[in-house]
Amino acid sequence: MTDTNNSPLEGNVLFYTNPEPLDQSIHGGLGVNPTDKPYAFVAQTNVVPLTVTEFSAAALSYPIIFTGENRQPVAVMGLRANENLFVADDGEFRADAYVPAYVRRYPFVFADDKQNQRLILCIDRGASIVAEGGQNPLFVDGQPSDYTNMAMEFCNNFEQERLRTEGFMTLINELDLLDIREAHFTPRNPDGTPGQPQKLAEYYAVSEDKLRALPAEKLVELRDNGALGQIYAHLVSLVGWDRLIALAVMRQAQAPTSVN
Repeated sequence: MTDTNNSPLEGNVLFYTNPEPLDQSIHGGLGVNPTDKPYAFVAQTNVVPLTVTEFSAAALSYPIIFTGENRQPVAVMGLRANENLFVADDGEFRADAYVPAYVRRYPFVFADDKQNQRLILCIDRGASIVAEGGQNPLFVDGQPSDYTNMAMEFCNNFEQERLRTEGFMTLINELDLLDIREAHFTPRNPDGTPGQPQKLAEYYAVSEDKLRALPAEKLVELRDNGALGQIYAHLVSLVGWDRLIALAVMRQAQAPTSVN
């Protein structure tokens, strides 16, 4: 919400098509409208980033895995790209599923202005819910509205949790606790016999063998700083692959069949 001239912003963010630094002179008439499909923008995303403090809540809904070069923790919401088994056609999350903070902050996000070593609040100008004269104005009398200030606070809290997650991952990597795992699905043949196993995903997960092999004092350290509880939440979450498979089978069974 400050002058951004000559301040290059860096980074691409999942879901956001046209994030712009929030500026009263440009966005003074904009607002955010409620929508009857609040999470439709997540419907074609099968993995969503998580912060470490979300592990316990998210573990009840999704497998939590680590992916990519930086071993980013993510919640797996579908078995294929462009598929989310937890978002219905009406744009609603399943009522029993945890909604990650990464999703809840939309259409706001922080951008990294490295030149000035600061974070700038942005809004996705490409979001359908952002419009001139929107129901929840971004500015009132030239100042950020209460709605915008709440968004700023949420994004600030999210940034703190993101940094905490980076610290957690640094610790996990220093201890070399991650191994490569695979998720598989064994379909049933028409006669009820097991079919050919199918590979669903390859990902990083904490190795229980490596965890047990840690010195006692290191386990105590992980317990005292809260990391051990988050590790176990991640491990327990991996049984969620079976739930994903069940949801995929259910969705396929409910899909309309074409008639030739």
